[in-house]
Formats: sequence, C-alpha cells, structure tokens
Amino acid sequence: MKLDRTDKRILEALQENSRISNLELADKVGLSPSPCSRRVKQLEDEGVIDRYVTLLSMTALGLKLTALVSISMDRHTPDRFENFEKKVAGFPEVMECCLITGQTADYQLKVVVPDMERYQEFLLGKLTRIEGVSGVQSSFVMKTPISRSRLPLIHC
Repeated sequence: MKLDRTDKRILEALQENSRISNLELADKVGLSPSPCSRRVKQLEDEGVIDRYVTLLSMTALGLKLTALVSISMDRHTPDRFENFEKKVAGFPEVMECCLITGQTADYQLKVVVPDMERYQEFLLGKLTRIEGVSGVQSSFVMKTPISRSRLPLIHC
C-alpha cells in the first residue's frame, strides 16, 4: 500500500495517541469524520495498523531491571531455532527476541524483570533450560535516554 500525506498524518496521530476519537483525528488531519474513519479502516485492513496497545510505566509497576541477553545456539538448524523461538515467546519477561547476525550470538533478547534475583530465576529456571542454548551473555541497562514506540514514517 502506498501511503499518501494524509495517511501518514493519520498514522502519526494514532502513534501519538491511539485513543483519539475519530472526530478529533479527522479534525487533526483535515478530513471529515466519515472519510477519516474509512481511511483508518483501510489502514487496518491492509495491515499497516497492526494493533492498538497501551504503554505502561515499568517504574510504576516495579519492573526496574532491563537485560539485553545474547544467546548462542549449539546448532544452526531450522528446528533448533523454531523450538527456541517458541519457548521464549511463552516467557512474559521477554519483550523482544531478534535473530541477529554480525555477532557471535544468534539471538538478542530484551528482558524486563523487577530485580537481579528475578533475573537469576529467569536465567537459570527458564532460559538456560531451553534445548540448544549453548551460551548466554547478559548486559544490563543503566539508563534509557531514548525509547520510542513510534515508527519513522519519513521513509514510507
């Protein structure tokens, strides 16, 4: 789907506040409510809008430790990777799982837990028990000066 200027304005507004009413959105992007609603529906139908979410405060919820975890696998086979991905998808602590290249690791995970004790429980009780995991290297986030949920639409 080719996005025009109005589509991008709709997407920018929804990325800023997905709870905006259709009336407010239409006003913000310079459309009347019906055409605005049709455009949003089309963006949803085309898969451009994947889903709507609510962003929570990690601090308010007591989730104070973020770990970036590099995982090495013993074998590079589709079944090994599929099994690993299936297992980590079931761990609520895992916020992101990326298959990577250019490193000695095969995967990079972003893990969020309350504290180091819970991280140790996660690491030893879940992560290292997955068949095929041959190495784990953890780094801990000290500060997050930039954290975005908005995609850059300037390239679309």
